[in-house]
Amino acid sequence: MKPTSILYLFLLVFISNNNYAQNTTNDPEIKKMVTEVKAENLEATVRKLASFGTRHTLSDTKSNTRGIGAAQRWVKSEFDKYALESGGRLTSIIDYFTIKADGRRIATDSQLGNVMATLKGIDPTDDRVLIISGHLDSRNTDVMDTKSDAPGANDDASGVAAMMELAKVMSKREFPFTLIFVAVVGEEQGLYGAKHLADVAKDAKWNVVAMINNDMIGNSLSSGTNLRDNMQVRIFSETIPYSETEAETKMRKATNRDNDSPSRQLARYIKTATNQYVEQLDINLVYRNDRFLRGGDHTPFSQNGFTAIRFCEMNENYDHQHQDVRKENNIQYGDLPEFMDFEYVKKVTRSNIAAFSNLAWSPKAPTNVGIEVKDLTNFSTLIWNAPEGKKVYGYNILIRETAASHWEKIIFVKDTQAEIPYSKDNYFFAVQSVDELGHSSLPIFPIPIR
Repeated sequence: MKPTSILYLFLLVFISNNNYAQNTTNDPEIKKMVTEVKAENLEATVRKLASFGTRHTLSDTKSNTRGIGAAQRWVKSEFDKYALESGGRLTSIIDYFTIKADGRRIATDSQLGNVMATLKGIDPTDDRVLIISGHLDSRNTDVMDTKSDAPGANDDASGVAAMMELAKVMSKREFPFTLIFVAVVGEEQGLYGAKHLADVAKDAKWNVVAMINNDMIGNSLSSGTNLRDNMQVRIFSETIPYSETEAETKMRKATNRDNDSPSRQLARYIKTATNQYVEQLDINLVYRNDRFLRGGDHTPFSQNGFTAIRFCEMNENYDHQHQDVRKENNIQYGDLPEFMDFEYVKKVTRSNIAAFSNLAWSPKAPTNVGIEVKDLTNFSTLIWNAPEGKKVYGYNILIRETAASHWEKIIFVKDTQAEIPYSKDNYFFAVQSVDELGHSSLPIFPIPIR
């Protein structure tokens, strides 16, 4: 390449970065939505859910004031209130299904029900689906105790409150494709509600581009260490997809993309959106599907081949998890609202809404993303196809060193091909579509082409 050509290319990168900076100025509507999330609203929801005494999956379904049935009907009634401001696009159901006794945590055949609100998209040609969840059920020390108080304030009224707040705020706006807000049940008994919904999505061939699970996002003080942190939240994401095929395994090994699963791309996407829209909160990318000895409702979606992650607080307090409500040696045990940090819940919920709405307004991702490997060169050439549907303004080429955990550089281009002065041997790349307001698709990792 001639020196003048090299100079031109570096100028192009510089100009593209400037264009990208202009293109990603905060969308004022997302900024407005973020500010609509209030700590006092989240606290009111958590306290209401805790007031049902217990929300054990197998607790009372008939009472109007106690048990899982009362909680389900209340959540649905709230969804129905949000629907009044949705122009008829938000509808809600309690999706009942039957679980057979499993000899472990389901003693007899039981009818369970996920409370689900669906916000219909306005583009009939866009079949994408986004799902956000929290689990409605709660538990005590004895997972089969269906009678005693199990307020479940942090685990997981906090996640349900975040999900409901997103439903309330987002249902007032129009999005091109379908958004699903769901309070699942059966999490503590074996992820049954999430598995039911994931199986429904797989069997019906829903085009689920992302599933976000919020589970315990309200505690900022850890037990034992007494560390307090309301400036970070963890996102857990799988590394090698559960559903990886033999051909995909070969490609992953050939490209060394072990740290670039779709779920990892979603986690990094959320980190970027949070940095852009939410003050005083940093996303801590945890490269595990979940914690040791624990599980979450994103896992059945991952197992069914969907892109899914889990939000979880940075520090956990085990005195207030899966504990009978009691006082011993002047220590109060139990998952009670008074031990929660609602300013922290607010920030995590704002992170959710920044990422979820940005993705909900995004164009589809580019297709057939590839990187040329036919020549020995310190430049890299990426090629892709424009997606169908919503008009694309341009594309972001994301760049990071191979040892980096998240994207470090961005180059904006208008074409569907770019030669950039970064060696494919030293960097990882991905490409995402962008519209005029900076809403971006999930990144797509390139495959080698000759």
